[in-house]
Amino acid sequence: MLKHAITIINQRGLHARAAAKLATLAARFAASIRAGINGKMVDSKSVMSLMLLAATQGTQLQLEIEGEDESEALAAICELINDMFGEGE
Repeated sequence: MLKHAITIINQRGLHARAAAKLATLAARFAASIRAGINGKMVDSKSVMSLMLLAATQGTQLQLEIEGEDESEALAAICELINDMFGEGE
């Protein structure tokens, strides 16, 4: 299992479009991917669960990834978040 913390840097945080992009990306991997804040972990393949985290700009998002493609999943998710979900803010 890989554990990693990453900061949400885009202005709008993990809003609907960003959550959808993250869930779509997570669904491409076989690994179990969970994200959370302050110990509350949710399934990253669920848009609604991600939105309920209410992660705003500056939030430290905890990732827990476990499975055969966990390294690839972590790299892809970090790239998406560091690219501000492709929104170019």
